[in-house]
Amino acid sequence: MGGGDKGLRLVAGRPLLAHVIERLAPQVSDIILNANGAPGRFAGFGLPVVPDTLPGRHGPLAGVLAGMDRAAAQGTDAIVTVAADTPFFPHDLVTRLFEAAAPSGLALAATRAEGRLWHHPTFGLWPVSLREDLRLALGQGQRKTILWAERHGARTAEFSTTPFDPFFNINTPEDLQMAETFVGQA
Repeated sequence: MGGGDKGLRLVAGRPLLAHVIERLAPQVSDIILNANGAPGRFAGFGLPVVPDTLPGRHGPLAGVLAGMDRAAAQGTDAIVTVAADTPFFPHDLVTRLFEAAAPSGLALAATRAEGRLWHHPTFGLWPVSLREDLRLALGQGQRKTILWAERHGARTAEFSTTPFDPFFNINTPEDLQMAETFVGQA
């Protein structure tokens, strides 16, 4: 994509992140952004920006941990995560994740295509009670979100791919163009 924050790329004249926030806001009571680097680049969104709580680069699970740490400090039992480059996720994502949650409280989003279940592990429900286990796993080199989640018995909330995959994420300029055609359909 040529560098920079994908979430600040424009679709339908608005940053991807604005689309994501608009879709998520009715589903949750609070939104924070997990981002490393200068938080001021997100000032226009009026949301707290929380960096990873572990030093180094640990991937998406480090963002989950940062959210869990913030939630624990606020007395919240669980968090939901979504990706800033995926603006068309389902309007009932959070409800369906809670309905699907394992006894541990953990659930991930998925779609079925070509006879296969495709997990979208950046879209999940994460119980804060697992945060110390996650911190330990990251310290031991765990980087694969799905492997850590499966170890805790994560369940799956399956979503339809009609009229298109709601977890379509934007990684290329061509994807940005395709996203323009999806606006209004989702």
